[in-house]
Parts: sequence; C-alpha cells; structure tokens
Amino acid sequence: MSMLYTVKEVAAQANVTVKTLHHYHKIGLLAPCEISEAGYRLYGTRGLERRQEILFYRELDFPLEAIKELLAGEPERRELLLRQEQLLLARQRRLEKIIATLRKSVDAIESGEPLGIGEMFRGFETEEEWREALSEQRKHLRQAYDIDVPGDGPLDVKEMNEQAAEAAAFMGGMAEALQSGLKHDGESVRHRLSRHLAYMNEHGHAVSAADFAAQTRFFLQDDFHRRMLEQQQTGLAYYLAAAAEAFAADQA
Repeated sequence: MSMLYTVKEVAAQANVTVKTLHHYHKIGLLAPCEISEAGYRLYGTRGLERRQEILFYRELDFPLEAIKELLAGEPERRELLLRQEQLLLARQRRLEKIIATLRKSVDAIESGEPLGIGEMFRGFETEEEWREALSEQRKHLRQAYDIDVPGDGPLDVKEMNEQAAEAAAFMGGMAEALQSGLKHDGESVRHRLSRHLAYMNEHGHAVSAADFAAQTRFFLQDDFHRRMLEQQQTGLAYYLAAAAEAFAADQA
C-alpha cells in the first residue's frame, strides 16, 4: 500500500500554503486521492508528482487554467518533464544574458563609465526575450484591469531597444532632476518632457502632453508601475506626475 500524505505535509514539502492546495482542489487542478472519514485530504505518490509538474509550469509563469489544460488527460510523465526541462533551460539562457548585462551595468556605475546602448540592451536580442521581459506587465494589466495587451504580433527588436534606451535615458534624467532639487515645473524639466514626447510622436506613439499627464497619474495610482518608478528613485512617481501635469497645463 502506497504512503498517503496530508494536505499539510504536501504543503510543507512543496513550499506552498494549505490554502493554495485547497484552491487547486477546488478548480480541479490537483485533487487528493482520497478524503478520510474525518474530512482530511490525502495525497498519494501521483499527487506529489502532479504537484511537481504544476510547480515547474508555475515557475514558467503559466496561469493555472493553462496548466490545467496542459495536464488534462494525464500526459506521459517522462515526456512532460522533458518538455518542461526545455522550457526552463530556455528561460535560464535568457536570464543568464540579462544577469550578465545587469552585472556589466553595476560595474559601469562603479567605474563611472556608462554602457553604450548596444551593451545596455544586450540581454534583449530576440523577440522571445522581449516578450519574456514584457510578460509580467501584460499579466498585471490583464489581472488588475482586465486589459489584454496584444503580444502575439511581430516585434521590431532594434526599434524596441532604441525606444527602451530613450525611456531609460528620460527616466534617468528625471531622477537626476529630482535628486538635484530642480523644480518639477522648471525650464530644464519642461525641456526634458518636450524632447521625450517629441521622440515618442516621431516613433509611432501619438501622445499629447495631456495624454502623458494622464499616463503618469495612472503610474502613480497603480502599485505595479509606481513601485517600478520608486525603486529607481524614491519620489520619482510623484515628481514625474507633477512635472507632467505642469507641462500639460503650459501646453493647453
């Protein structure tokens, strides 16, 4: 007779909460092999294996419904694990590139010699790598606001890298302005905003000063985007929003 494990034991081994396992059971993703007379969920070896398979897909950021479909019909375990291994190795290779670029960026800061654009975005050389980098934001917008940002069309990697470099330079400049104590409605800050909006409009993004101010207000109220800005420089989200509002008022 195979050994049975309680939901608490499985949760401890898999490093998840009991509540998570209860949810998996509720949606039909991971059911116990039996329930005791006292009402306890019990899992056998196959349940542990399936939990491992779920864990690997979750590590790849697959949503639960997609995992449920992938595991439907009890696919052959060896083939499933080999497929998951290939997906994880592909992610590992992408992360290694990004980590290498991050380390170069840290070294550049310490040496005082900034990276060139080519080096700065070397971690994003393919469409697949860009999709991976953007996936967290797309998932957040879908879950928090039910906004489905298209992500299946072709991407111009060169153009994406150039626009990312512009965005990084603009945000870096705004962070420097904040650190230097420049007024959010001062001439130099207005010039930065004007130049950035001109670039965006020249590269296919029809954005007015009012549009950009509305976008910064969204960044300020949205935890995901506010956190990204605040991690770069404390107060940046608020400073950017105030600067954009003042600039929009000037342009009205």
